Amino acid sequence: MYRVTLDDPSSLGEWRSKARALLLAGIEPAQVEWQAESGGLFGAADALPPPRDDVRPPGVPRDFVTLANGVLAHSDPRRHAVLYRMLWRLAHGEKHLLSVATDDDVAWTRACVKQVGRDMHKMKAFVRFREVKLDGESVYVAWFEPAHDIVTRVAPFFVRRFTGMRWSLLTPSRTAHWDGATLSFGPGASRADAPSDDALEDLWRTYYASIFNPARLKVDAMRREMPVRYWKNLPEARLIPELVRDALPRMQAMVEKQPTVPRKKITPLQKAADDAPEGSLTALRKQAKDCRACDLWKPATQTVFGEGPAHARIVVIGEQPGDQEDLAGKPFVGPAGKLFDRALGDAGVERDQLYVTNAVKHFRFEPRGKVRLHKRASAEQQAACRPWLAAEIDRIQPERIVCLGAMAAQAVFGSSFRLMAQRGEWLDLPDGRKAMATVHPSYLLRVPDPGEREKAYAEFVRDLALMRDD
Repeated sequence: MYRVTLDDPSSLGEWRSKARALLLAGIEPAQVEWQAESGGLFGAADALPPPRDDVRPPGVPRDFVTLANGVLAHSDPRRHAVLYRMLWRLAHGEKHLLSVATDDDVAWTRACVKQVGRDMHKMKAFVRFREVKLDGESVYVAWFEPAHDIVTRVAPFFVRRFTGMRWSLLTPSRTAHWDGATLSFGPGASRADAPSDDALEDLWRTYYASIFNPARLKVDAMRREMPVRYWKNLPEARLIPELVRDALPRMQAMVEKQPTVPRKKITPLQKAADDAPEGSLTALRKQAKDCRACDLWKPATQTVFGEGPAHARIVVIGEQPGDQEDLAGKPFVGPAGKLFDRALGDAGVERDQLYVTNAVKHFRFEPRGKVRLHKRASAEQQAACRPWLAAEIDRIQPERIVCLGAMAAQAVFGSSFRLMAQRGEWLDLPDGRKAMATVHPSYLLRVPDPGEREKAYAEFVRDLALMRDD
């Protein structure tokens, strides 16, 4: 019988080196007695035997090393012997042992790994650091009583989470210490070595009580997730009995209260309606020529107002005029407009049945020599134009609104609207209308790859066809 001592019973490196030496010496599992410390019940450890010439180094699956690392953290003293037995079997013909879920050794080790993983999760969830002063500096100390030897495996998590703090994690089996630069480990400690309270815990208890929802209380589920054995080290635990006792009366009081009415969502267009000018569409078009609500009128050639039937069933809103629109004074007549007309034809929609306009009525640009490069209108400029758009919709009273591009969509739906995630779907507006958004045709002109451009165009036509099918 060989007695093998492990100075650190949970160390994968130490167990692996000694198990490998035993395996190369041809020592069968039944001939090995594993000890957690020297000089124990079985006496001094034996020297490791020399390797045999007829034994080759075994090839061990990577999954076994991972499995062994988890099992070695378990508190069961049988773990070293079971792992060595599995190693022996893997090296002596049972190459697929780990895939046999019904094998006793495999099932037992996997159960150990699961229990260790659960214990590690509980440590991450239930460790509470308390502040102490050491030479005038703050050091944070926590006491925890894990079921298994997991400190070395969990400590790196706390290093990542509390990198800027100096802290010590104390457990009965070993301790971990982080000084802001180096992680070190030491022998176990006692509960008396850790502080019992600090100034922040009253604040934490107040917060915990404020977020406790009596309507969602499930005592059995709570105890499964936060077992009672951890409560003694949790500052909020002293509140739990009282919170549980008062849960039913608090829930009844909540039910008896008058329901709160959610605030009605106000879209940017509804907000702008209070400032919308009066008059018919013809009068609005004339008034818009003299608009000075922002500075876009100065470099622009003219106001580009909407056009189409005065009582169109659908209003289409673009973003802002381009160079050709600025010169012609009409929306959607440039390259993007021609692509829009082509897509409408492919979608089976007649443009002369639509009222087409823009969220911004003047062309914003940057001069580059003789070329005027399009520049997106600022949020202030968009807001200044919005009363005109609100007035157009108010006079036309359309059943549906179609937004081309993010600027138009956010004017109708609000700033939280995400075009590419919500395109091509009729959505209800607070005023009872339905609206839908898709890309602006200028987006298609900017797609560099011909194949991708063809695909994007097909999707654009599909979205426009919703006007016909609805």
